[in-house]
Amino acid sequence: MHKKIPSIFTFISSFEKEEILNLDQNIGIIFRNYNEKVNKKNIYKLKEFCKVNKRKFFLANDAKLAFNLNLDGVYIPAFNRTFYAKKYNFKKNFIILGSAHNITEMKMKEKQGVEVIFLSPLFKTKNYKNGLDIIRFNMISKICKKKVIALGGINKKNIKKLKITNAYGFSGISYFR
Repeated sequence: MHKKIPSIFTFISSFEKEEILNLDQNIGIIFRNYNEKVNKKNIYKLKEFCKVNKRKFFLANDAKLAFNLNLDGVYIPAFNRTFYAKKYNFKKNFIILGSAHNITEMKMKEKQGVEVIFLSPLFKTKNYKNGLDIIRFNMISKICKKKVIALGGINKKNIKKLKITNAYGFSGISYFR
């Protein structure tokens, strides 16, 4: 079976039903909360909610749990350098997402077996004062052999600039709130 990979993603750090229901159904949901230990019961409830509402659901940085709970996939952050897809026997439609901030990290994600790379930050953010900007983003994404998602600093004012990128899609955190 062929994998249907969303072109738009958002990150959530808690299970808020209304927040998810307000999103377009084609937006992939990535649960990421590095401040708390992952609660399996909450992830399972979120998975079931996403399944009923026909939404793709990914868990950040825990491939084993994502696989065991039969989620749509996993998101491997740039700081995770130990994950390798070959260590696992994932089902065919399990999607592996990953993030990178530069060419070195992008190449690492390709070696790790990531299928879609979130390249960030496209624009300035509060945590990254220097965004890649369009030209550097396009240069890096052309080197990449995977689908590239633009992430970082995307807002209502600059969203139209995505049309001139090589991005497969985009991801936002504050954009959707």
